[in-house]
Amino acid sequence: MLTQTTSRVLQPSDLDAALAVLDREPVVNAFVTARVQVAGLDPWRLGGEMWGWYEDGMLTSLCYAGANLVPICATPRAVRAFADRARRAGRRCSSVVGPAGPTAELWSLLEPHWGPARDIRTRQPLMATDRMPADVAPDPYVRRVRKDEMETIMPACVAMFTEEVGVSPLAGDGGLLYQARVAELVGAGRSFARLDDRGRVVFKAEIGAATPQACQIQGVWVAPEYRGQGFAAPGMAAVLRYALADVAPVVSLYVNDYNTPARRTYERVGFQEVGAFMSILF
Repeated sequence: MLTQTTSRVLQPSDLDAALAVLDREPVVNAFVTARVQVAGLDPWRLGGEMWGWYEDGMLTSLCYAGANLVPICATPRAVRAFADRARRAGRRCSSVVGPAGPTAELWSLLEPHWGPARDIRTRQPLMATDRMPADVAPDPYVRRVRKDEMETIMPACVAMFTEEVGVSPLAGDGGLLYQARVAELVGAGRSFARLDDRGRVVFKAEIGAATPQACQIQGVWVAPEYRGQGFAAPGMAAVLRYALADVAPVVSLYVNDYNTPARRTYERVGFQEVGAFMSILF
């Protein structure tokens, strides 16, 4: 039996159908779902296009094409269609990121045209939990960052980003977009830190993507001079407590597979591996 398939750029009127696809994997799709729930599918508000893949008239797969290219619930045929559309449009993203399997397939089709990448992170465990740890007490000194503390938190955010991604977020536009994103999280009460007695950041993390079903912790960082002194696990437990109490019933994060200390910290706090992402950085 023949199956009719097609792909197209979704319109605001396709919002309910797109959310139904995103809701199939609420933890995996938290980043994109959060954006869509706030901005809808208008490309200007969303910061990119949402591509849809249809089989027999039913929307089955998505691909977010903005600063990141993100395959969502993408079947092999959908991946091929998305790769073809991406090739024709040309690379406008700074990374390709998503579930490891479809993202690897997508990159295999795009690499001859978009490569070489600056960095490829083949496997990044996706970890999640829905409860507080039994044996790690939250750090009582980790708290929400106040709006008047942007000058305090910003250098730590820049250091974390540079260390993690390999380039400074201040490049290009002088950091205007990055500073706006940090300010957005601080303003929303989703930026957390412990400061030392001189007002310097010891530990920090943010709750980035947030939906009613799941949220995602990002930007976890301990100042180099405080590493190895036991701040990470209690700090994570403190952020987890805020997240479960105020944001969503499931809390997730993803981490590079080679970052053994971070993975051990997350496991101590109760996070368990539930999948894997892959990232290609340009």
